[in-house]
Amino acid sequence: MVAIKTVDLRNDFKKVSDMINAGEIVLIARPRNENLVVLSEREYNELEKAKRNAEYLTMVDKSAKEITDGKIISFTIEELDAMETMTAEEALSFVAEVRRGYNS
Repeated sequence: MVAIKTVDLRNDFKKVSDMINAGEIVLIARPRNENLVVLSEREYNELEKAKRNAEYLTMVDKSAKEITDGKIISFTIEELDAMETMTAEEALSFVAEVRRGYNS
């Protein structure tokens, strides 16, 4: 990571841009410690992808825990076929009824 002043960014924008596109992360020092970090679009996209992956893995972990805790509902093929023709309200009612049956 390279730290520069705002004035250096203004004076050497092309040089700084080339550094960033070459993979360097640049910290722009500003008054009152209101610093900025600049990175390439490629680096940004990688960070966003990692964030989405972490969120997805958290969801998978939660689902796995629900399975091990027995918090699942299973349906037969016939029940799923029947649900295709139901309205949303009927399907929700059906699922609630099945859940009550599992909890008793």
